[in-house]
Amino acid sequence: MQYEKFKNIFNETIFEESKAVLIEKIAKYPNRYIGLFRPTKPKAKILQNLLQSHEIRFGDAFEEAIEEYFKEFGYQILEKKFVNGDNDELNLDQCFKFKDKVYFIEQKIRDDHDSTKKRGQIENFEKKLNEMIGKYGEKNLVGIFYFIDPDLQKNKNYYKTELEKMSMDYGVEIYLFYGVELFDFLKQKNIWNEILKYLEQ
Repeated sequence: MQYEKFKNIFNETIFEESKAVLIEKIAKYPNRYIGLFRPTKPKAKILQNLLQSHEIRFGDAFEEAIEEYFKEFGYQILEKKFVNGDNDELNLDQCFKFKDKVYFIEQKIRDDHDSTKKRGQIENFEKKLNEMIGKYGEKNLVGIFYFIDPDLQKNKNYYKTELEKMSMDYGVEIYLFYGVELFDFLKQKNIWNEILKYLEQ
């Protein structure tokens, strides 16, 4: 991918509408930003809100950028949104077909969740796994739990244990990857180096 395209994905996703959305929130919910029982001044709360929004949108931008790389690899991008039998709307971060296999990826920026959140992540992954088995069958399916930041691996043992159990129970290939490991698995290691180079620019 060219650097300009990579940069545009991040700039558009993170910054394009963030200030407009923040102004709408302030107008709609002013009590979130002012009041006697707020330890921070309105300016600090607004900045906090904006930074939180940028952090979330950074993850969204990475989803889009990685999907663009998958297209460049020649993978067939598949539908990522569906509703399960319980009427829950499920969104896959990545879903594609390559050769005779269907891959779905749960993609996070970093592995730094608390115990409640990590259990929720695994339950959510299992729901998606169930739906994907129903659609594509366990023989053709590969599930991947992927953390982009390789430096934070707080819950690695927990995720590894839970995903191994899931793999045995469902008869599906399931992997846990951090950083370059995903691209090693896809035989595209040079792309990780490109991503790091682009992030530094």
